[in-house]
Amino acid sequence: MRAVVDVIVVAGMLVVVPVGLRLAGFSRLAAGLWWVGAVPGAVSLWLPRGAVAATLAGIYLCAALVLAAQIPARLWARRTASELAFATALITPAIAGVALLAERAGHPLWGFDLGILALTTAHFHYAGFAAALVAGLLCRSFAESATGRAAALTVPAGTLLVLGGYFVGDLAELAGAVVLTAGMWAVAWLTLVRSREADRLTRALFRVSATALAVSMILALAWALGEATGLPHPTIPWMIATHGVANAAGFALCGLAAWVRLRPRQP
Repeated sequence: MRAVVDVIVVAGMLVVVPVGLRLAGFSRLAAGLWWVGAVPGAVSLWLPRGAVAATLAGIYLCAALVLAAQIPARLWARRTASELAFATALITPAIAGVALLAERAGHPLWGFDLGILALTTAHFHYAGFAAALVAGLLCRSFAESATGRAAALTVPAGTLLVLGGYFVGDLAELAGAVVLTAGMWAVAWLTLVRSREADRLTRALFRVSATALAVSMILALAWALGEATGLPHPTIPWMIATHGVANAAGFALCGLAAWVRLRPRQP
């Protein structure tokens, strides 16, 4: 299963983030500069843990921190719910980068073992970056409507609550999962609404994305509930094979492909 996680993370680094940056309004040059950190980060995943892998992961973290540094100026220029969602997307690669650096160095971080750190890296590329980005795109697409703002605010709130739950405990993580699931379902619904105005292929991509998201979040909620209460719930390998793959291939890649098809060409 580790190979599956690594492929998911590489897709997040090399496809999801750079495509998402263009959709969020970054120039072609700025999005292209992301590759300076993304390629070493991707390579680090396929090397043995140690100094070389950690150095490459550190380069990725530096690129992610540069990305996060863009947040204040963007929020100052546009104080909207969609921009808040974009800001959340921009900070999540840095969270993933911290987990990646620790895991590639072979050092447990804040009490989390290396396996959890690897999953955290994947999580914050998809339930973090991709989810917040798409929520922002939908909010902007629907002219900051009430439903669009609800999705754009709930997804970031749920993402941050899940992160906080890592440190507080299973019940806090369950609360975050509930909020995040509500936001993701709102994103899935708005995606289906948005698909009605698209051509056939784009509509199909949107529908695959929405369906994958809705189903995968049921699995996430079941896992969080089981962890908090002791009720039977999916195992981590099973979650990787279902929830993880559905979120990466179904929700993120198909969804971003649809948004790219809608987006006018920019310099």
